[in-house]
Amino acid sequence: MPKRTDINSILIIGSGPIVIGQACEFDYSGTQACKALKEEGYKVILVNSNPATIMTDPDFSDRTYVEPLNVSTLEKIIERERPDAILPTIGGQTALNLAMDLDSKGILEKYGVELIGAKIGAIDKAENRERFKEAMQSIGLRIPNSVVINNLQDGLKLIKKIGFPAIIRPSFTLGGTGASVAYSIKESETLLRNALNASPISEVQIDESIIGWKEFELEVVRDSKDNVIIICSIENFDPMGIHTGDSITVAPAQTLSDKQYQLLRNYSIDIIREIGVDTGGSNIQFGVNPEDGEVVVIEMNPRVSRSSALASKATGYPIAKIAAKLAVGYTLDELPNDITLDTPASFEPTLDYVVVKIPRFTFEKFPQTKPELGTQMKSVGEIMSIGSTFKEALGKAMRSLETDNLGFDLIENDKNKILDVLASNNPKKLWYLANAFRVGMTTEEIYKITNIDEWFLNNIREMIELELKIKSICGSTLDEELISIAKRNGFSDAIISYLVGKNEEEVRDFRLAHNIFPSYKMVDTCAAEFEAFTPYLYSTYQSEDESNPTNQKKIAILGGGPNRIGQGIEFDYCCVHASFSLKDDGYQTLMINCNPETVSTDYDTSDKLYFEPLTAEDTISIINKEKPDGVIVHLGGQTPLKLALDLEKAGANIIGTSADSIDLAEDRERFKNLMEELDILQPESRLAKSSEEALKLSSEVGYPMIVRPSYVLGGRAMEIVYSKDDLKQYLDEAVSVSNKRPVLMDRFLNDAKEVDVDAICDGEDVVICGILEHIEEAGVHSGDSTMVLPPYSLDKKILDQIVTKSKLIAIRLKVRGLLNIQYAIKDHEVFIIEVNPRASRTVPFISKAIGVPIAKIASKVMTGKKLTELNFTEEVVVSHYAVKESVFPFIKFPDVDTLLGPEMKSTGEVMGIDNTLPAAFAKAQIAAGNNLPVEGNAFVSVKDDDKPKIIKLCKQLISLGFNIISTQGTHKFLSNHSIDSQIINKVKEGHPNIVDLIKENKIDILMNTTLTKKEILESFSIRRTALTRQVPYFTTIAGSFAAVDAIAYLQKGEINVKPLQEYF
Repeated sequence: MPKRTDINSILIIGSGPIVIGQACEFDYSGTQACKALKEEGYKVILVNSNPATIMTDPDFSDRTYVEPLNVSTLEKIIERERPDAILPTIGGQTALNLAMDLDSKGILEKYGVELIGAKIGAIDKAENRERFKEAMQSIGLRIPNSVVINNLQDGLKLIKKIGFPAIIRPSFTLGGTGASVAYSIKESETLLRNALNASPISEVQIDESIIGWKEFELEVVRDSKDNVIIICSIENFDPMGIHTGDSITVAPAQTLSDKQYQLLRNYSIDIIREIGVDTGGSNIQFGVNPEDGEVVVIEMNPRVSRSSALASKATGYPIAKIAAKLAVGYTLDELPNDITLDTPASFEPTLDYVVVKIPRFTFEKFPQTKPELGTQMKSVGEIMSIGSTFKEALGKAMRSLETDNLGFDLIENDKNKILDVLASNNPKKLWYLANAFRVGMTTEEIYKITNIDEWFLNNIREMIELELKIKSICGSTLDEELISIAKRNGFSDAIISYLVGKNEEEVRDFRLAHNIFPSYKMVDTCAAEFEAFTPYLYSTYQSEDESNPTNQKKIAILGGGPNRIGQGIEFDYCCVHASFSLKDDGYQTLMINCNPETVSTDYDTSDKLYFEPLTAEDTISIINKEKPDGVIVHLGGQTPLKLALDLEKAGANIIGTSADSIDLAEDRERFKNLMEELDILQPESRLAKSSEEALKLSSEVGYPMIVRPSYVLGGRAMEIVYSKDDLKQYLDEAVSVSNKRPVLMDRFLNDAKEVDVDAICDGEDVVICGILEHIEEAGVHSGDSTMVLPPYSLDKKILDQIVTKSKLIAIRLKVRGLLNIQYAIKDHEVFIIEVNPRASRTVPFISKAIGVPIAKIASKVMTGKKLTELNFTEEVVVSHYAVKESVFPFIKFPDVDTLLGPEMKSTGEVMGIDNTLPAAFAKAQIAAGNNLPVEGNAFVSVKDDDKPKIIKLCKQLISLGFNIISTQGTHKFLSNHSIDSQIINKVKEGHPNIVDLIKENKIDILMNTTLTKKEILESFSIRRTALTRQVPYFTTIAGSFAAVDAIAYLQKGEINVKPLQEYF
C-alpha cells in the first residue's frame, strides 16, 4: 500500500545523552528516520536533548527541539506543534518509556496524536514481564521459569522458589540497568531493592538461571501486510550470563545447524506477530541449551535496538530507514534495496563473509571497580570487523579496539592466573583463551570452564598453532607462504613483527615485495547475486578486488574508532560534516572507520565506506589503493591523529594543520618554548622522565599540582596531588614513567576560572566560534565540566585578551582548520592550559548554540578555501544562553566515587538552551537527570575555604523556602552569621547522620565540597547514596549557585520550549 496521506507531521522522540546501554546507535537510527520521512514529504519534528548528534542538526528535521526528554516538555511541544503522529521506536528505551507515559497520562488522546510503528498494547506486551511471559506461553514457547514482583517482601519470598543462582531483571530499563545475578538469599535483599528502584514502574522479574547456555539474537522486520523477514542472525561468543551488549558477537550465527536456525526463524516470526508490532524492526533474544538444544525466549525489544545498528552495518540493510517508511504505510515489497537498486526490501540479506563485534570497556577510568561483566551492561562502545572467515574477522576486530593489544599479544604464562580469568567474566577473557592454549590446555578443558562453544575455541587454537609455527619457521628470513596464511587468518603486520623479532615496516615491505596485499570486497546484502551500487567495502586476503578506484579528486576522512570515555560521538559528528561538506564541493569522499554505531559508517554518508581498523597498516593499504588527494586526521579525535606521522611517512598527503604543528602543540617542551616566545602565561610546569626526577622537580613546581602522562586522551591517569606523599603514591600506582613515557607536572591554579575556546583558522584569518565558560572551578576535566555560551561572568578586558591570544596562537601554529584552546583565569590573569589543533568535543555543542555548522566550514578550509570565500569572518553574537551538562555512568559502577577531577569520566552530554542563563541551566540539569527540587531540605556542608562563599548561597536557599541542614562546622559558621540551620551528624559521628536522612527521603538537594583525601573518603557514602536515591548533588560552590538560580526560575513555572530554527 502507498504511504499514508492522512498524516502530515510526525514527532520523533530521540534517545537523549550517550549512556551505557544507550549509545550513538540511536543517533544513527534517528538520523536515518528523519531523512527517510523528510524524503517522503512529511513535516518532521524532532525532540532530543543531545547536542552531539547529527540528528539534532537543524537540517535533518523541520523543527528541532533540543529540550529535556520528559513528559511535561513533550506535552508542551505537542501542544505547540500539533503533530499527527509520534514515532517512538527509534529512540531506544527512553522513547518507548516516554510514549507509554504520554499514553497513560492521557496526553495522546487529549491532542489526538497517533503512535505509529508500534502501538501501546504491543509495547506493553513486550516490555511488561508478566504479559510477555503469558504471550510466549500462548504460542507454545518457553521462557525461563520466572516470577514478577512489585515489592521487596514478595521478592524475598519468591526468589527461593526460583532457586539460586537467580537472574534479577527490572522492567522498562535500558542496558540491563538494575539487573544482577543473586547467588544466595543473603545478597538478594540489596539486589532486589536496587532492581525495584531501577524500574520506572517498580516491577522486577526473577528468572531461573540459564547461565552457560548459548545465546542468539535475530533481527526481525514486519510490515502492515504481515510480511516478516529476518535481517540477520547474531550469535554471542560468550554464553548466557553476560549482557548481550557486553558480549563478543558474531554474524551470521556460526554454530547453529540449518534445522536449528529455521526453528529460531519460525519462532521469531511467531513472536513478532503475537506481540503485535505493527511495522518496523524488533530484536528477539533466545537461549539454547548446548546439551539438548532446548530453546527459551529471553526477551524482545519492540523497537530499533543496539543490535539493529550492528545488523544494519553487518548486512548493509538500513533497518531504521525501512522501519520509518513502513511506519507510514509502505510495505516491504514496495521499497527498493538502496544497495542493489534491483531488489525490493522484502529480500532477506545474505552474507558471504563473517562479522565480529567486540565491546570497548573503560574500566581503567574506574580503578575502584572490579573488571567483571554480568547481566548489567558496562561497555561504553564497540567495534565491528568484517572478514572472509571468523579468524580473519577476529584478528581485525582485536586490532580495532585501540587498546594496547593488536592481536593475541596479552601474554600470561601463569596457569593459575589463566584459570582464574577463564572461570570469571573478566573482559580480557578472550586473550586468556589464547594463553590457555599456549600453556597446553585442550579445547575440552577450556570448554568445561568457560562454556564457550568448541567451534570458536578451535578457531582460536588454530590461530595459536599458526602463531607457534611462525615463531619456529620465520627466524632471520620470512616465509612467503606462511606470511600469506597468517594474513588470511587475521594476523596484522605488527603481530607478525612481534612474533619474528622484526619491525613492522620490514614485514610490510616483505609482504608488498611478494604481492601479499589485501583486496577489497563489497557488502551488498545479496552475496554478489546482484550488482551493488553503494560502495561499502571491507578488506580480505582473497584474489578478486571490488573497490574500483577512480581518478576523481578525492579526500579520505579517518573516523574516531570505538566510542569510549574521552572520545565519543562528538568526533563522529565532525567526520560526518566533513563528508557532507566535501561532497558538496565535488570531492569523492572516503570514510574509514570501524564503529558500527555511528552515522559516519552509514552506507550513504560518504561516497565510499571502508569498514576497517584504524591502524597504520590498514589505513595505509586503503590510501595506497585509492590514492586520495588528501587525508583528514584532525576530526576523529586522538585516534587518527596518532597515525599522522606514519601516514605522512608512507606518502599520504595530510591536509589541514601539519603533523609538525600538531607535534608542536602536543610536545610539552616545544609548546612551553612557543608560549614563552609569544609572552603568554603558563602555570609553572616540569617534565620528568623518571620517578626520581619527578619527586626532585616537584619542589620547583609547587603544590598542589596536576600530574599526568604525556599524549593522553580524556585526562587519562590525570590527578591533582597536594603533597610529596600524594605524588609518590601516584608514581607508584597510576603510571609507569620512562624516557618514552614522561610525566607532566603543572602547578594547579586553585579556584581559577576555566574557559574553552574553539576557533577556525585558514592560515591568515582566525574566527572565534565560541568562548565557553566553565561553571565549575579549575580541576574538573573540560569534558566533564558544565559549560556556558556566551561567557556569563568574565569582563570585556579578559575576553579581549582571550580573543587576542587565541588568534596569535592559531597563526603561529599555522593552523588550517579547527583549534581548541583551554585557558584558566586566576587573579585577573589569563594562563594557557593546553592547545589542541584539531576538532574538540565541544564543536557540535557550539554549532547548535550559534547556528553555524563549523565542522563543515573547517573541512572546506582544510582543502584550501579561505574564510572570506566562505563568508565566515566574524564571531557570531547570540542573545540567548546555551549550557552543556555532562552525563556520567557512576550508577553502573557501585564502588566508584562520583567526585569529579582532572580525569574525564562522562559518557555523554545534554544541552539546555533558553533566553536566560537560569532557564538554560535548569533545562540542562533536568535533561541530565538531575531533577532540581523547588522546595524541601538542602544539605550544605563545605570545606573551610568555601565557608565565606555560602553566606549568600544559604540566604538565597532560605528565601526560596528551603530548610538548611548542615554538619557541625558549617552549622557553627552559619550560626555566627545569623543563618538558621539544623545540625546533622557526619557519617563517622554515628546515627542519625546525613546518609540516614538521604535514605529516608528527607534531603532534596546536597551541596558539599571537600579538600583532603581524608574528607573525600569520609564523604564517599554521601555521594553514592545521593546517586542511588537520585538526589541532586553539587560538589562546587559555583555549581551550587547556578543550581539555586535555576531553582528560582523553576519556581515561577514558566518553562518554555522553542526549536533551534527560531533562535537564528
